Amino acid sequence: MDFVWLTLMFGLVVAASAIPKPDDKHNPLEHDSAHKSHFDGEEHNTQYDHEAFLGEDEAKQFDTLSPEESKRRLGLIVDKIDDDKDGFINLSELKKWIQFTQRRYIDEDVGRMWKQHNTLNESSIHWEVYRHNVYGFLDELDPEELDREEHGISYKRMLARDRRRWGVADQDNDDKLTREEFTAFLHPEDHPTMRDIVIIETIEDIDKDKDGKVSVEEYIGDMYRSSEPDDQEPDWVIQERDSFAQHRDIDGDGFLDKEEVRAWIVPKDFDHAESEARHLLFEADENEDEKLTKEEVLDKYDLFVGSQATDFGEALARHDEF
Repeated sequence: MDFVWLTLMFGLVVAASAIPKPDDKHNPLEHDSAHKSHFDGEEHNTQYDHEAFLGEDEAKQFDTLSPEESKRRLGLIVDKIDDDKDGFINLSELKKWIQFTQRRYIDEDVGRMWKQHNTLNESSIHWEVYRHNVYGFLDELDPEELDREEHGISYKRMLARDRRRWGVADQDNDDKLTREEFTAFLHPEDHPTMRDIVIIETIEDIDKDKDGKVSVEEYIGDMYRSSEPDDQEPDWVIQERDSFAQHRDIDGDGFLDKEEVRAWIVPKDFDHAESEARHLLFEADENEDEKLTKEEVLDKYDLFVGSQATDFGEALARHDEF
């Protein structure tokens, strides 16, 4: 489960808000991290990954492709990953491709948001411009609506959270963000100077009783919710409880503090692309020769279209590449 959790913690989750707003395209929950259930009972909710990294419109576009067409496109992607054209994909090639999809996703997301909030194409975006675009509708709400919670988070708190993150990304303290700073604001997981804010926001998301630390029940509750009160926990949840006690809770006090959360979600020397490449290789390498043929990839079609190797399916929906 560590692999799945780390993938999602560093991802961008797009969630729709149920509170009416004048312009629904500016969604203050867009860059929050905890609005959809990752697991539905014991089953892994693959649609979570699908929509979180594609957005609902792109996910729907992918869903319209026939399995035959999807597999055809996946086969073409395999040919691209195979740099040396030897008919096999090795760990290095797979890691390189995943790094490419990560960079492409971030570049395109930042480009879209930069254009949306910087219509005059200036060198930076002022906080007040961003606040007006995303949270301007709050000016028309009464105090009760401001404090109303959606998915457990109020818009008032989301505004404060974005304001704090903006301040951390603003390295020269001019209350404006250059494109590089704006990238750090939207994707703090990829910037060393933003790691502390990632830790703080993670704790805030999981820490339901707001005591500043994460209990084992909060840790489990963020990944798994039983459908019935008396449901027996699946084996992976029991394993996660053991992992919490044996590996996460370093001082053995029954809680995760800031540094223990840091060690959990931002481990030293952790290479996300290599971790995912190893995961995919392990799952698909039927003959255990530490490399993949096109046939092995296509045999694990469901695994790859739900992985970052295809931008969680997005690459399969790019008509201009095929």
